[in-house]
Amino acid sequence: MKPSVTFRNLGLIAYQEAWDYQTKLFDTNVQLKIANRKREEGAAKKPTKNYLLFCEHPHVYTLGKSGSESHLLINEAILKQQNATYIKTNRGGDITYHGPGQIVGYPIFDLEEYFFTDIHKYMRFLEEVIIKTLAEYNISGGRVEGMTGVWLEGETDRARKICAMGVKSSRWVTMHGFALNVQPDMTYFNNIVPCGIVDKKVTSLAQELGREIPLEEVHKKLKKHFSNIFEFNYTYTDD
Repeated sequence: MKPSVTFRNLGLIAYQEAWDYQTKLFDTNVQLKIANRKREEGAAKKPTKNYLLFCEHPHVYTLGKSGSESHLLINEAILKQQNATYIKTNRGGDITYHGPGQIVGYPIFDLEEYFFTDIHKYMRFLEEVIIKTLAEYNISGGRVEGMTGVWLEGETDRARKICAMGVKSSRWVTMHGFALNVQPDMTYFNNIVPCGIVDKKVTSLAQELGREIPLEEVHKKLKKHFSNIFEFNYTYTDD
């Protein structure tokens, strides 16, 4: 039987609010798993739940645990001028930008109970979701060895990143996820060293195709490839 995943589209939501929400779902699952392991042998366990959250954020720069603050190239005053905020997070990775026109996805999955216990495989599956979605627009996305995320012409001097990724896991429960550039204001990336990588550029679907792309259209493609690659069924959608 395939796992069930609850999908929720949070729309445009402040980064901290979305972080607090996914943390609540994440912590509930982690605490359930701890309680289940303490139950007497033969006692019924309470099931954890899987979620897939999509959203957009107002302009924000987020720094991962392994990132360097020096990769934010502007000061507090310029942040305010650009209506942007800066937040240190507990995900992996370095610094990235989120803003309107970018699809941010947060899978809260219990890998151990429903999928597999391999974070590297999980990251490759996330990348594959994006690669399959890009292929529907005749864009050839791929990987760069030693770097997470999805790239175009990744092994050339024209390499450019179209999707950044950073996750956290505890007891095989995941949170945080990916940010796919559909049609954000790409000038905001000029204020950082994206993902801490100095010699590669960033791009978006709109930039590559030379036209606007409805986010709802991309949502549907992403959702389809998520369910196909991770082999689950959706239990609820609000779109």
